[in-house]
Amino acid sequence: MAASVQLNAKLLGPAFIVKPATKHFLKPARIRCAAAATAPPTKRYSITLLPGDGIGPEVIAVAKNVLKLAGSLEGIEFAFQEMPMGGSALDLVGVPLPEETLAAAKQSDAVLLGAIGGYKWDKNEKHLKPETGLLQIREGLKVFANLRPATVLPQLVDSSTLKKEVAEGVDLMVVRELTGGIYFGKPRGYGVTEHGEEIGFNTEVYAAYEVDRIARVAFETARKRHGKLCSVDKANVLEASMFWRKRITAIASEYPDVELSHMYVDNAAMQLIRNPKQFDTIVTNNIFGDILSDEASMITGSIGMLPSASLGESGPGLFEPIHGSAPDIAGQDKANPLATILSAAMLLKYGLGEEHAAKRIEKAVLDTLDKGLRTGDIYSAGTKLVGCQEMGEEVLKSVETQVPAAV
Repeated sequence: MAASVQLNAKLLGPAFIVKPATKHFLKPARIRCAAAATAPPTKRYSITLLPGDGIGPEVIAVAKNVLKLAGSLEGIEFAFQEMPMGGSALDLVGVPLPEETLAAAKQSDAVLLGAIGGYKWDKNEKHLKPETGLLQIREGLKVFANLRPATVLPQLVDSSTLKKEVAEGVDLMVVRELTGGIYFGKPRGYGVTEHGEEIGFNTEVYAAYEVDRIARVAFETARKRHGKLCSVDKANVLEASMFWRKRITAIASEYPDVELSHMYVDNAAMQLIRNPKQFDTIVTNNIFGDILSDEASMITGSIGMLPSASLGESGPGLFEPIHGSAPDIAGQDKANPLATILSAAMLLKYGLGEEHAAKRIEKAVLDTLDKGLRTGDIYSAGTKLVGCQEMGEEVLKSVETQVPAAV
């Protein structure tokens, strides 16, 4: 991932930029106590927090506290700045991504996003939809590579809707091209045919450099995993996919140690359900990656468990859970914060190069699940049903006691 991750090491002042506590924020006493027992911080990073909408503020509050504690135990100090985005920004200033938010994100070392969207804004015009802000910040940060792991944890194998023998042991990574393809291609819009029929149209287009750079990220990722890469396209029908396959194949010559295969997207969707363990690393375009990574997430039992990292060639990365804003349960302490906590671990690992702190968080999540704690989305008979805050408290306890293995 060396070509796709830039480590920022600019020093910041010791003061934290922290908003007043709300009912969503966990009590900070534990963090201050734990930090007091550690050596003074040797590294400092600035993190832009984008809580967003729905359950976003709840899960971000939990992840923030986990980051602070894990950092303090590893000699790291964070300066947090919380900024509006999505529906909350629309309500506040009338746009889904204020210029001030993007500027703060660009100036930080990493960005942690909660979730955006909700029924309230569904009927807005496209440029005033929360989701437009998400596309804008990806483009603004130039984060073209989206890494979405889908791992069936032993503790949650029974939560998968697939048979145990199919789901057990699944561990794959979807590398999705994030800033090109049909979501950004032009021309796009609405029109009228020569017969007066209304139409809507979008363009799937990729330049060679766009395919080449995501291919290299995918090959590097596969090289660090199990050395197998499957490129997913629709090259039997679409010219853009034919070009995609041509470029992926060309880049493969740079990675003779990685086994490359190709698969049509419809077959890939079927194979993910039939035999997901055949996949190690998948690389695909923007729209196929959007769909397949969500499908892969459900193999794990809950979309509430899965993190993601969006990376560029330089500058801060964008880290977020792949679940939505879940407005139906917002403010009810029912959200699963683990995907956001694991996104914070990816922020440490891929965004800052702080693997020891990342491992501490990952082990703490596994330890918490080993204790049998479950939020509603992963609850099953014999486990303990807890809310967002209690799950966060238990992860904090485990972070404090974890002695991570050497990286």
